[in-house]
Amino acid sequence: MHEITPELLAKIRSRFAHVDECPFQGPRVFFENAGGALTLKSVVETSARFAAIPDNQGRDNPASHALVEIINRAKADMAVLMNASSGQFFVGESGTELLFRMIRTSCLNAPKGAKVLGSSLEHPASRSAARRWAEIAGLDYVNVQHDDSTGTVTAEAYAAHLTPDVAVATILHTSPVTGMGVDVAAVAAAIRKVAPDCVIIVDGIQHAAHGQLDIDSYGIDGYAISPYKVFSRHGFGVAWISDRLGALPHDMLIGAPATGWEFGTRDTGAYATMSDVVAYLDWLGGEVSNETDRRRRIEAAGHAIHAHEKRLTDAMIHGTGNLKGLREMENVVILGGEDNPAREGLVSIVVKGIKSTDVVTRLNDQGIRTHTRKADHYSRNILDPLGLPDCIRISMCHYNSEHEVAQLLSALEPIAAAAPAEDAMAATQA
Repeated sequence: MHEITPELLAKIRSRFAHVDECPFQGPRVFFENAGGALTLKSVVETSARFAAIPDNQGRDNPASHALVEIINRAKADMAVLMNASSGQFFVGESGTELLFRMIRTSCLNAPKGAKVLGSSLEHPASRSAARRWAEIAGLDYVNVQHDDSTGTVTAEAYAAHLTPDVAVATILHTSPVTGMGVDVAAVAAAIRKVAPDCVIIVDGIQHAAHGQLDIDSYGIDGYAISPYKVFSRHGFGVAWISDRLGALPHDMLIGAPATGWEFGTRDTGAYATMSDVVAYLDWLGGEVSNETDRRRRIEAAGHAIHAHEKRLTDAMIHGTGNLKGLREMENVVILGGEDNPAREGLVSIVVKGIKSTDVVTRLNDQGIRTHTRKADHYSRNILDPLGLPDCIRISMCHYNSEHEVAQLLSALEPIAAAAPAEDAMAATQA
């Protein structure tokens, strides 16, 4: 497999909109990818083209037939992207909404008094749904505590709480706060060993842009992504469900097909943009490998993406050129540790003695886009145990460059060095 060279990186960057400039701010470095990745130019073009089409699916006319064919092709493309040989794909309002629907259905079909198992690492998209519908369905919610020091959760941690009456389980594939991934296949295997009939739902929203998706290897029942975080656009989410989950009684129109999960007429353009994403990854796989099989090219693209993003995070943490890395900077603390093999394209830090919001503002004034995560309903499950009111999230994707990392380090070092010494130790105990 070939790496992403500077020449290939230039080709990659040319395929994305606003890669180095903001239409409102002007030139900038985009390190806010966990909040929403850059959009492929092909996705922008596809969205505009389909927004102009007045026809709907399910009619007997040429336009309608073409729309149905485009949707079916997109579903087949997503099956290749995610390596799903069974089950079905469908779109909804958002990844969060789809997680709620899958978890709600699973809980309402579980035996009374059974258990719902989830972890404290999870985004509230799955955690809130599991707690709400466990209570409504008369189930007991069981929490698996994540490891504060590593920023992730293991199969062993899940296994410690497993009993045969666990009917529903939720897993977060990658944390949008710590940036650390979870071994979904290992967690699912641990669950199946004790509770083989458990319905397992995975939040893949943060993970999808950073490497491999391989549903057949996970042994799960549901997986959700948000396309705007994987090079498509806002306005919809994508879910995959197993045949078993798809057949459970669920919200549907009276008399509609029993295994249908979509509500109303969906946007064909949303489906079509997922074909654009798959086509892009297929192209990238061909650039970094000699594979001829489509799935293998996509796998090669995933490996190259992961390797490139690791180079970026390593440069950010350990330094590049003559610039200090985050670990060497005065007053900077890295969440999850300096060398964490679970890290996926994201580094969260605090600068002792300075509010994270102030650091983000100062970086933004220099054209470097990052984000503050506060100990609110989105992130308090991660930040509260660390005694942190907030942190700075620096999130990358494979189209980012080491030069952009250098720009960040150059801007951040004087900010960190100027932190008030008397307040430094009181600001954090991470």
